[in-house]
Amino acid sequence: MPTLYVENVPKELYEALRKRARNQRRSIAAEVLSLLEDSIPTEKELRARRKLYKKLERLRAMPSPGLEPFPSTEEMLREDRDR
Repeated sequence: MPTLYVENVPKELYEALRKRARNQRRSIAAEVLSLLEDSIPTEKELRARRKLYKKLERLRAMPSPGLEPFPSTEEMLREDRDR
């Protein structure tokens, strides 16, 4: 597994990271890995997003199932009263 070293981290940023790691009950290294995983998508994640986007495009292109516009609230109330 590759190793990543980061130098010259501003003190304020380091303290915020340390506090966040402590609140999550993790080491600083584990917290950094978690943040990277949440922030940087892998190629597998990008493929899944593209697939989902294409599926959404197909759904948007489909015609609406109803041929007529939906009834207004008033029309629905009148119909309900007439029952």
